[in-house]
Amino acid sequence: MLTRRDVVALLDAHGLEPSRALGQNFVVDPNTIRKVVDLAGVAPGDAVVEIGAGLGSLTTALVDAGADVTAVELDQHLVPVLRDVLAGTDARIVQADAREVDWGELLAGRERWSLVANLPYNIATPLVADLLDDVPQIERMLVMVQREAAERLAASPGTKAYGIPSVKVAYWATAEVVARVSPNVFLPRPKVESALVRVVRRPEPPTAADPDRLFALVRAGFGQRRKMLRRSLSGLVGAEAFERAGVAPESRAEALDVEAWGRLALAAP
Repeated sequence: MLTRRDVVALLDAHGLEPSRALGQNFVVDPNTIRKVVDLAGVAPGDAVVEIGAGLGSLTTALVDAGADVTAVELDQHLVPVLRDVLAGTDARIVQADAREVDWGELLAGRERWSLVANLPYNIATPLVADLLDDVPQIERMLVMVQREAAERLAASPGTKAYGIPSVKVAYWATAEVVARVSPNVFLPRPKVESALVRVVRRPEPPTAADPDRLFALVRAGFGQRRKMLRRSLSGLVGAEAFERAGVAPESRAEALDVEAWGRLALAAP
């Protein structure tokens, strides 16, 4: 694990500084890194993929926990430093954009993976959603994200944070915010708080509804979230479908859990 002094020394030695464009905020507190690994429940032999490995502080801790680590890093300037930090370990380093990588190829050879990552704030929510949609090999995630994003990912119906990402996560997984993270553990220090959210993939979705149909309704409902569903879903869900689904047409989008959205999708195919 790297301390603040280690990170500063590495950056200075290579003439680098954190990239604002790439959303780089390096964790420089070993206690926080230890907490991440502990909350991730990493065991010896586990296959773990890390996105945004940076200078390798979390990567090193995952290796020390006995994981078989694949570290993905976009920044070509950081990759040589990462290779030096991880020299002598079995960690695999891949320079790639996590939003464009061929996940089937990257994760080939192991059926079950965990994702542990300090995700750049600007890609965190869509990336988690895409991985849930498209990469079933990833069964567990522990991700550090902006606190508001963490709350949206794990939000329950009826709360202010509940929205499209919340329904997406609930369709595929269970999620909970397991810790808050102070801005003081990062270099540079961000202006926002972070949080750790644990996401565990369900064996099966909680509804038999077609996901494309379900999320078309979810997007329409939350696109006009202040309106009653009979208005926001006008032309998509009729009065009889509301009745068959057991959903009050006077409800608003944030009142419905994923099962209720599924009933609507099944009642109004």
